[in-house]
Amino acid sequence: MTEQTFASVRDALTDTPEEAENMRVRSQLMTELRQHLAERKLTQGEAAKVMGVTQPRVSDLLRGKIDRFSIDMLVNMASRAGLHTRITLEAA
Repeated sequence: MTEQTFASVRDALTDTPEEAENMRVRSQLMTELRQHLAERKLTQGEAAKVMGVTQPRVSDLLRGKIDRFSIDMLVNMASRAGLHTRITLEAA
């Protein structure tokens, strides 16, 4: 058995660099949303109403269930929560 070394946990969990980048972006969006909700001190029910999702969906967000969210869904949730998404592309 040979050992593999990965640049990040995301690289170890995904099959392609594109999947790893998608996971990185989703992770960043989720982190920002969780921080925003914590700062506003909203209950899960209140956060669900603000973001137009169900309370179990907010629970998934807070528990870091990244596989349950697309970038589109997270951007929509952020927008409804009053956050503006800014994208910066950099050369690898």
